[in-house]
Amino acid sequence: MDRSPREVVEQVRRMVAGDGVVFADLFSADGVLRYPFAPPGMPREIKGRDAMREYHGAASSRRSLLEIEGVDMVVRDTDDPEVVVVEIEHHGYSHGSGGPYRFRALGIVRVRDGEIVEYDDYMDPIALAALLGRTEDLVAALSAA
Repeated sequence: MDRSPREVVEQVRRMVAGDGVVFADLFSADGVLRYPFAPPGMPREIKGRDAMREYHGAASSRRSLLEIEGVDMVVRDTDDPEVVVVEIEHHGYSHGSGGPYRFRALGIVRVRDGEIVEYDDYMDPIALAALLGRTEDLVAALSAA
């Protein structure tokens, strides 16, 4: 069953919300996930569903730092029927920062034959470090660079 780009990004929202959706399963076998503003220690690009599964499986401990209470999403169509722009914002309590949080990311997502072939995930690296309680790690990495 071919899902539309809007249907696929709804699955991404469900994954963020913790509804049992596996992120890598939404991608084509050779799909590409990019983090253009990746903080130190995070890859800028992951190619292939298996590599995504491996990376996100290893990074799943970060998820335990968050008690996500809600996930909001706004989807914007583009003049390309394969591409949508999506804003996903989640909020709740962060054990990393020790308080409530709101975190928003912007994605440019290309879907073909019901699978993500390209996903550019724009996240604020400073906000991400604060959310996870890792601002000292970010400062150290930037100082070393």
